[in-house]
Amino acid sequence: MISQIFILSSKGDHLIYKDFRGESGDDAVGVFYEKVTALTGDQPPVVMSHKGLHFVHVRQGGLYWVATTTADSSPFTIIEFLNRLSALVKDYCGSLSEKSVQMNFALIYELLDEAVDYGYIQTTSSDVLKNFIQTEAVSSRPFSLFDLSNVGLFGAETQQSKVAPSSAATRPIQSSREQGGKSEIFVDVIERMSVVIGSNGMLMKADVEGEIRVKCYLPNCSEMRIGLNEEFSIGKSQLRGYGAAVRVDEVSFHQMVQLDEFDSHRILRLCPSQGEQMVMQYQLSDDLPSAPPFRLFPTIERDSGGRLLMYLKLRCDLPPKSAAINVAATIPVPKGSLSLSQELSSPDQSAELKPQSRAVVWKIPRFTGGMQLSALFKLEVPGLSSASLLEVGPVGLSFELPKLTATGLQIRFLRLSPVQPGPSQRWVRYVTHSDSYTIRI
Repeated sequence: MISQIFILSSKGDHLIYKDFRGESGDDAVGVFYEKVTALTGDQPPVVMSHKGLHFVHVRQGGLYWVATTTADSSPFTIIEFLNRLSALVKDYCGSLSEKSVQMNFALIYELLDEAVDYGYIQTTSSDVLKNFIQTEAVSSRPFSLFDLSNVGLFGAETQQSKVAPSSAATRPIQSSREQGGKSEIFVDVIERMSVVIGSNGMLMKADVEGEIRVKCYLPNCSEMRIGLNEEFSIGKSQLRGYGAAVRVDEVSFHQMVQLDEFDSHRILRLCPSQGEQMVMQYQLSDDLPSAPPFRLFPTIERDSGGRLLMYLKLRCDLPPKSAAINVAATIPVPKGSLSLSQELSSPDQSAELKPQSRAVVWKIPRFTGGMQLSALFKLEVPGLSSASLLEVGPVGLSFELPKLTATGLQIRFLRLSPVQPGPSQRWVRYVTHSDSYTIRI
């Protein structure tokens, strides 16, 4: 049983506030934000209490999603509801951000009225709520001239028009009901990589967590069939197919997925509802089918002037036709580092010294496979000694690999039945993120 629900920005601004039972005072919002900001560390406890009032919160889209209760309610139930509520708001508003919540506050209040009745959870299903929600979403996406880049002469299609823009799946599901709205379905294969490479260059740890997400903008879809690699195998005991094995250790499926064709043909059958659903999650531990995407060759020394010299060569071991984007290397440096001078191998790179975090951040917007980039950093460190050199490292890398999966998982086909009337588009997207990529020096 829930007493209140409110949504706060990262700065504590009140975006949404709904009191269902009148059991708590109006100061609950202020009390919660004071308790969160007073705690040290990046991860405050999910459940907190104050004078008999229990606060349960999650962080989604840079916002605090908070529910309060005075009864002995299950915190896991409330956490699951808050996660589903944020997913529901994302489906109806198109994206999760402070701006989208502010622009669609009337729609969110309508969703809360239908999802919760006097503190009791009714439903979080987009299919059920779409029959009752009448407020249209307001898009927070600004106009951009880049949206016209896929239109050729006299409106003809260009090659770029065959690629969905990154913002294509961030529109409200209600837009598919509007006249002239696009009937589209997106299947995203998202993987997160955790890697530790030793100072000798040997791979010490490699874990991959992945998921298949479906976002549906079809007005009615009775069944969808997703075909995975025929060589897809679970565990080490059984290998399938004739090609290179695509192996994972553990797999879990959404309850709506029918698996009668999975064992024989690696086909997932489901009837998606409008909005976003998690279809499958999988994990691969202590193994990578291919070499790690990045290798670092560092040289750390002290020059004759007493400055700290860091010469770094970073190599991208992706295929030549692939590229990593938004690459950032964070190099911890000795305490008391004052200034930084740099020599970078290309003009699009940048680097800066962050004294508060005691690190140098080297940023590379795009890194093509097979290339090697270098950087020479010179730092002024008062009282630099041999012991100070031991404070350098380990290096942390963050990056994004579009159109690639670390496990090699691919979507063979995506079929809808019955065939949808009118034009409908199906998109499959792959991306691998760095969850934790550490290179010891």
